[in-house]
Parts: sequence; C-alpha cells; structure tokens
Amino acid sequence: MEKTITVTVNGTAYTRTVPLRLLLVDFIRDECGLTGTHIGCTYEGRCGACTVQIEGRAHKSCMKLAVQADGKEITTIEGLGSRDNLHRLQQAFSRYHALQCGFCTSGILMNAVDFLNENINPSEAEVRRALVGNLCRCTGYSHIVEAILAASATRHGLKPVPPPAETEPPP
Repeated sequence: MEKTITVTVNGTAYTRTVPLRLLLVDFIRDECGLTGTHIGCTYEGRCGACTVQIEGRAHKSCMKLAVQADGKEITTIEGLGSRDNLHRLQQAFSRYHALQCGFCTSGILMNAVDFLNENINPSEAEVRRALVGNLCRCTGYSHIVEAILAASATRHGLKPVPPPAETEPPP
C-alpha cells in the first residue's frame, strides 16, 4: 500500500507517493537526496546518526515512518547552516575539534540544537546525559561536550572555556 505525502525538508516541499512502511531516513536520503543524515545502526535506533528535527524537536529518523511526517517541517544537517553561515554549534564543533570521522556528527548536532533550545545554561552532566542516544566510536566525547557548552555560553554572552588548541601550555 502507498500514500501520497507532502513533507517540508529544509524549507523545500516534497510531495511523493511512498510505501506505508518507508522509513523517514530513507525518504530523506533517497527521495530528497540529502545524505547528511546517516544510517549507522541498521535501523535499530541505537546510534543517533539519523537524528533530524521534526517541528523543531530531535527525532531518530530510522524510528519514524515517512507517512508520520506528512504535513510536517523537517530540518536535516543540510538545513542547519551553510558553508558561509555555519550554525553556532557547527562553529563550536570545528573550533573545539569535536569530530573525527564525522559520521555521527550530523546526528549529534541535530540533537544538541534541540537540547540547547530547551536548556539555557546546561551543566556538563546535563550535556552528557543528553548525548546518551548518540553513539560516537571515535572520540571520548570530551571535545563534543566542550563544544556544546561553549555554544551555549556564546549564545548567552558568556565567555566559553578556550578550545584545546588555544589553551596555553603549563608554565
């Protein structure tokens, strides 16, 4: 069985007739051609690499059917910022060396944006708790946490802790 849906992704409306069981992650990648949303755990909802925002809230797109997104607005990593105008979290991730292979980064960023919209001045423990649903196999999460805290501080006019490359060596 199929259904015709209209989904707005990063400001562009996509109307497609899709199988009822088509996953949102596959709709985004195959129908919209947006490959920044990754599939890391083979559709089990464990890794968070497929996280997107639906109506401004973070969701694992491998756990949603495309038909559940009918009439909704979705933001993927491609809609978060641009090469010339990075989102403040993308800037912080770059500045704080918060990525290595980058496979998980899009999902972490989409989750972190939602988290920071709800948490004005989070603690390190709160950031770590918020990242529980995002698996990164390359890092120890320290730089990721530092970047999220720095983006939060910058947003509120506070001075963030300098990134590791800018930290002065001990005397």
